Amino acid sequence: MLKKRVITALWGIPLLVIAVWFDKPLPWFIILAAVYGIPAVFEFYRMTGVSKTVPLAIFGMVWTLLFIIRPYFPDEMPLHLLLVSAVALSLIMLVFLPKKEGLFSNWAWMLGGTLYIGWLLSYLVGLRLEPGTPSFPDAGRDFVLLALFATFGSDTAAYFIGKSFGKHKLAPQVSPGKTWEGAVAGLLGSVIISLLFTLNAPWQVPLSWWQAILLGLAISIFGQAGDLVESLLKRSCKVKDSGSLMPGHGGLLDRMDSVVFAGVVVYLFYIYVVV
Repeated sequence: MLKKRVITALWGIPLLVIAVWFDKPLPWFIILAAVYGIPAVFEFYRMTGVSKTVPLAIFGMVWTLLFIIRPYFPDEMPLHLLLVSAVALSLIMLVFLPKKEGLFSNWAWMLGGTLYIGWLLSYLVGLRLEPGTPSFPDAGRDFVLLALFATFGSDTAAYFIGKSFGKHKLAPQVSPGKTWEGAVAGLLGSVIISLLFTLNAPWQVPLSWWQAILLGLAISIFGQAGDLVESLLKRSCKVKDSGSLMPGHGGLLDRMDSVVFAGVVVYLFYIYVVV
């Protein structure tokens, strides 16, 4: 398992960094987010049974894509228009579907998956598109990297410390393998990575050391919460992993559960504290 995780990281992380770093001649990060998000939401639909109602699954994947790419449009497609159309049009669709049994349950899961993956992932896309500040023109790009690597640092520290020294269960009914020792290690790992982004380097962000510590703590807390949420979803659906596309990690949804929560935190921190 560990060998597979390392191999996946060795090709996945460089690809991710390249997509975030370069935005010409194409918006590579938005493309990657879309290419990643659509299969991820399909994993969600397969776990929850929405995929059995094909028109609903297709509708959800299309609206997930619209949420992800929304920040890219110059005037930003109004969020309320996407939300209203997602709810109203999909409900109208139910009237015309032949099989009525379980439709409202599938509709709720479809909408939940679209918001969970499409809407939350759009915050990272929006952050990448932020113009930055006069002194830090690439701040949007660098804060995306901070969000990703602080989350990875949190996950990695929690995994190894929890596996080696963990004795006190964090949420045994949701995820028996997670421990308080691992959670604390995750906090420290995230803070250390966040502090590295304050150093004088090409990826430096405009944060003081105490701001970096606060942001690192918030990334880890919400990232670990997102991980627990997905563990609860998998337990409710009686599956071990959301898929098998990422050897050693499970499915795409398994790898992005903490990232989407952390991305929202970093975006809001950037908008309300940094800018």
